[in-house]
Amino acid sequence: MADSIPNVYRWPHELASVLACTVAAGLLATHAPMFLLSPAAGQGAALGLCGLAAWRWHQASRVLRYRRAVRRSKPYALLPQELPFSAQAVFLGRGFEWTAEHTQRMVLLAQPENDHLRRPSALYQWARQQERASGCPPWLKRLIAWPHPLNPLLAMPPVGGMPALHGMSIDEQDVWTPLAELNNHMMVYGTTRVGKTRLAQILIEQDIQRGDVVIVFDPKGDVELLLGMYSAALRAGREDDFMLFHLGFPEVSARYNPIGNFEQITEVATRATGPLPDQGQSAAFKAFAWRYVNVIARAMSAVGERPDFKKVYAYGVSVDKLAGKYLTQWLDRHAPDWQSQFDPTPTREHKELITRAEKNGRDIEVLMMMAFFKQQAYQDPIADALASILANDRTYFEKLVNSLYPLLEKLTSGGLADLISPQYDSTTDPRPILDWLSVINRGGIVYCGFDALTIRDAAEAVSASMLADLTSTFGRIYKHGSGYGMPSPEPLRRVRLHADELNELIGPEFVQAANKGGGAGLFITGYSQTAQDIEVKVGTPAAAEQLGGNLNSLIMLRVVNADTAAKLTDRLEEVRVATRLVASGVADTNDPDRVEDFSSRNEDRISLEKVPMLDPAWLMKLPKGQAFALLEGGRLMKIRIPLPLPHLDARTPATWQAMLEHMRVQHAAHTNRAPEQGLTIEGTGGGY
Repeated sequence: MADSIPNVYRWPHELASVLACTVAAGLLATHAPMFLLSPAAGQGAALGLCGLAAWRWHQASRVLRYRRAVRRSKPYALLPQELPFSAQAVFLGRGFEWTAEHTQRMVLLAQPENDHLRRPSALYQWARQQERASGCPPWLKRLIAWPHPLNPLLAMPPVGGMPALHGMSIDEQDVWTPLAELNNHMMVYGTTRVGKTRLAQILIEQDIQRGDVVIVFDPKGDVELLLGMYSAALRAGREDDFMLFHLGFPEVSARYNPIGNFEQITEVATRATGPLPDQGQSAAFKAFAWRYVNVIARAMSAVGERPDFKKVYAYGVSVDKLAGKYLTQWLDRHAPDWQSQFDPTPTREHKELITRAEKNGRDIEVLMMMAFFKQQAYQDPIADALASILANDRTYFEKLVNSLYPLLEKLTSGGLADLISPQYDSTTDPRPILDWLSVINRGGIVYCGFDALTIRDAAEAVSASMLADLTSTFGRIYKHGSGYGMPSPEPLRRVRLHADELNELIGPEFVQAANKGGGAGLFITGYSQTAQDIEVKVGTPAAAEQLGGNLNSLIMLRVVNADTAAKLTDRLEEVRVATRLVASGVADTNDPDRVEDFSSRNEDRISLEKVPMLDPAWLMKLPKGQAFALLEGGRLMKIRIPLPLPHLDARTPATWQAMLEHMRVQHAAHTNRAPEQGLTIEGTGGGY
């Protein structure tokens, strides 16, 4: 009777028949007459037994490989140029499709009789003790470190977790997902130092090779991610398309005005005041600050000035100057002879106006111009808005917008001021100016580092404004068609946005980009440590679910809590697995007509029960560099991400050296604070 629960972790009993067939084949081939066979018949029988031995060895070897796979992870590493590439699909790593069969194997492995397979052998533990011992002989160390797959003493890669999860199958292959599948956005979850950055490098490398527009938002600044992007651009011959923006290093960064480009003038105030708190009573002050900045932005646009943080702050502190400039231009345009009717010299008739100017700290000439404007019964909404501001006491008004000034001070101090408030007509500044429409139309590659570990508030403000600007740009492309801003229509370009530490970037702008950007060619891959990080940022679980509804594909590396793991496991169906219950019993009899005194029975009872296809606890035990991927509307893949082999690429710009060293120091400090260290392939020095 066939075993209804295939047990790939049993002892390979086929080895006995392999041995028997091999011995019998040898005897038949050499001593056929002993078995009353002719030499030809003996050789034929020996050949048949050799075939049977080969088949039984194949069966035994598969069992042995399964038993070994649940205990030891195979190394998997590639050089960047060795990554598989296709113009129609995206490479994710090597692995297999996870089905109910693999869940059944996990249930079998959890049985007590297989406990020895999950634990390191005594010989392996002895080898680790010898490695740590100070008196270990050199020859023994060489033997232990012998890099051969059959060496039972060789140390396993330091990836942690449960190797058995990938050992559920010994037949892995390259895992690809159609390019069209990623057009619906993707979310990657994983705790610190488990391979998110490496996965991002693999995806970005392929995007660059494919010729897509690639934009990377990196709040903390990962030096390996930056160098990987630049190296990929060099390999693809697209180094001229590469642009660097970094808040921490204005001297080597491209300049960028987060509020200088817009479809509607109200976007300026929305971006400038977006980082302000809006909970409880703060909401009223934020609304007041928004109106104040909106009036300034409308007036600046009307007088032909491009808004930037430096000018908004300057006019915010002294709005009188902007009001005077606006009124002068408006009167010159609508009443050319107004200056002959207006006398700027205050007289006794202006006593009340003078008193109000002195009390409120306002410019008397601007107030007189405003009085003249009203006296002539001119109508203009911007002038009316400026008049309402000037009518307030300066001190009282500054208290109402007090939350705005500290933020603007942070954005207009030091080298940051000229970086995000650039002078477009400057002929002495060689740094390029970043413009999203230009980047998209020319097929650019942009790395945006926000140095959030050092200047957190400025990083949040600039990244949110940048994302809002990018969203507005895609809104214009969606509205006006591909090739917007170009002399002639062009095909719609794919834009791949990779957002590391997604919770640092999420806001209304990101939700809008995820909802609407796909129609204009924007496809997002977000990276986060936990689902709770996103919920905290957006405010409510419902808002987080709304965002998650736009991120269809899901890749999950090792996570640290069950709620995050449930983001994947809750989307999977339950499967039926078989369990075996060994039962035995004995019963006596007092029937005098029967010869037996008692009866006994031993039986295996097999029952089916429904279990989740993936247990959330398994996702919390994944080794580093391994993940589950839910792709193509429900295909669950178990994948291994190729580790990076060390390679030298000295073609980075010389002006980057100070920045790269700073980023390495910051990264090392952050890693040292983390409970887990970087992943390294033993003997190579490569790692995450």
